[in-house]
Amino acid sequence: MNHLRQLFTAAAASLMLAAPAYAETQLTVHYPMPGFFKDVMDTISKKFMEENPDIKITFANPSATYEEGIQTIMRQAGTAEMPDLTFIGLNRLRMVNERDIPVDLGPFIAKDGNMAEQGFSENILKLAQVGGKQVGLAFATSNPIMYYNADLVRKAGGDPDSPPKTWNEVIALGAKIKALGDGNEGIDFRWQGDDWMFSALLFGAGGDMLSADESKVAFNGPEGQKAVDVLDRMVKEGGLPVLTKQAGEQAFVAGKIGFAFQTTGALRNTIKNVGGKFDLRTAHIPLIDPVNGKLPTGGNAVVILTHDAEKQEAAWNFAKFAAGPYGASVVVPGTGYVPNNELAAKSPEYLANFYKENPLFRAGLEQMPLMRPWYAFPGSNGVKVTQTIVENLSRIIEQTATPKEALDEAAAEVESLLPRS
Repeated sequence: MNHLRQLFTAAAASLMLAAPAYAETQLTVHYPMPGFFKDVMDTISKKFMEENPDIKITFANPSATYEEGIQTIMRQAGTAEMPDLTFIGLNRLRMVNERDIPVDLGPFIAKDGNMAEQGFSENILKLAQVGGKQVGLAFATSNPIMYYNADLVRKAGGDPDSPPKTWNEVIALGAKIKALGDGNEGIDFRWQGDDWMFSALLFGAGGDMLSADESKVAFNGPEGQKAVDVLDRMVKEGGLPVLTKQAGEQAFVAGKIGFAFQTTGALRNTIKNVGGKFDLRTAHIPLIDPVNGKLPTGGNAVVILTHDAEKQEAAWNFAKFAAGPYGASVVVPGTGYVPNNELAAKSPEYLANFYKENPLFRAGLEQMPLMRPWYAFPGSNGVKVTQTIVENLSRIIEQTATPKEALDEAAAEVESLLPRS
């Protein structure tokens, strides 16, 4: 009898040891662009779970692009499939907010009380606000930079230590690189996919997408005309070929393109893919108007979707951790995005020394004062508006329409897609 009692006692003790000492909260997280973010998300979630053993992070299938990501969330909103948190392109926060999908983070920030001390300044918080509502926390922010092949620049008679500072200089040197022959092209400008790089030219000329009251298109004004004229000249004079996004990336890392213009967020992948094939450099992207020109803020924000009170508390802790100094210290070296947390940017514990030791990452950091929000079109047709702009840019690249024709037709079509007041 004593022997049986001992067995039962031992079994009960082992069961107690096996059972968790806490109630585990499970969070499902969705994110876009796994090529940029998979390793980053894995690292951040692992560290977070080490520090918060009562919270388990699992990932939903990632979306290939920001556009696919937003469409997935719009479809899943209000269903059992909807994740607890997602990462949404900054220009699509307005769209989900108009559908009242995200949780307002204002009360969490008010309760927290010391966001600035954690590196979340008012300017950083504003990146993920819509009409004053805190829809998310900016997670990965970027601006467009110039990548260049210093070997090709040298061969074409340029000075790689003094890269072009104007579009005229870029186009002139691009033409010389193309003239080298051997399959070399002058320029790859990342116009495909969305309106972000068009924004880089438009905002760089001091222009706006819509009028101040958002009732009319403004991108077909003088600044927009200058923007598409530069794009047209890249094709006609600078050696910009018709390439898909993937083909452009492959040609650049193979050493066959002189200048590539795209997000600083692609920097880590570009460094890895170039390897030792050529001397890779980065520099500021030229502004059409150096005095009034600005640059669009790319990237995404972490957004809480769950309405479960217990999960919301855990989700807030994860959102702050991902967008906080530790998250930024993983995102920046792992991608090339600029730090969206002031503590991370300044502290030697996180990134201050990284920038000293990694000069290729400095161009994006130095351009941060020029950043303005990636424009979010009003109404439910945001994705269609973006597609319209991209389709008309393709006509300029393919030389099937003049810059003015393409710009005016894009403006007329976008006008028809804006909400009626």
